[in-house]
Amino acid sequence: MIDYELIDSGEGRRLERFGGYLLDRPDPEILWKKSLPEQEWQSADAIFNKSWDNKNHIPEKWQINVDQLKFWLKLTPFKHTGIFPEQEWEWKYINKQISKSNDKQIRILNLFAYTGVATMFAAKSGAKVTHVDASRPAITWANENRELNNLKDAPIRWIIDDALIFTGREVKRGAKYDAIIMDPPVYGHGPTGKPWDFSKDFPKLLANCKQILSDNPLFVLVNAYAISTSPTTLQNTLNDYFDSFDGKTDGGELTLQEKISGRFLSTGIWARKDFKG
Repeated sequence: MIDYELIDSGEGRRLERFGGYLLDRPDPEILWKKSLPEQEWQSADAIFNKSWDNKNHIPEKWQINVDQLKFWLKLTPFKHTGIFPEQEWEWKYINKQISKSNDKQIRILNLFAYTGVATMFAAKSGAKVTHVDASRPAITWANENRELNNLKDAPIRWIIDDALIFTGREVKRGAKYDAIIMDPPVYGHGPTGKPWDFSKDFPKLLANCKQILSDNPLFVLVNAYAISTSPTTLQNTLNDYFDSFDGKTDGGELTLQEKISGRFLSTGIWARKDFKG
């Protein structure tokens, strides 16, 4: 279980509880009305409008529990907190897939790995993880999460690099991975300023990833936010680039369910190719 709740949503906003703190954040895709009265929303500890209004002096960082792991959260300048609760089922899936393969150490590549939630779940399950992100602060944050979970000796390799460039180098080095996780943005920049454009660069990235999969891979998992495409598009793309591997492709929306009304909020999309191995 994750110590998080989507309390209410409406009129372009989300009211969420992350651990012990209530946050009011914008979400322009929310067109429906709020369920709770405005006075309930005004009880938020912090509100984001271009920047955070930290009304109740939330500390610089605080902890959240996710199953048997813990993670540091922060109020970032981009309204995020360092965790995406809608991915909780994926972390359980990662743990299950690695745990089933107890005859060898699974090699995981986590691209656009951010604060390392998936990395920690994979490492905790016994995998050897290569964690790649273009942001040095994100890598630092992920290291803080590793220390928080007493995974200091876990086999995690930290790489500050452009995902496309790094995977290209791995192809040349003959590196192999049993599973690949990625959360590519719509647009972004590598550490040297090289731009990333999802529509142009995502297919190139998958072409590299195909060449660095092991002979008996487990899965490739992709999450995407704020892009003008569908889970079907992601599924078709994975099928196309990994057609030489037997397996099944699935996909859908990433969702959160409101505590008050029970309705679902769509936050992004996902697709996954499970290989027969």
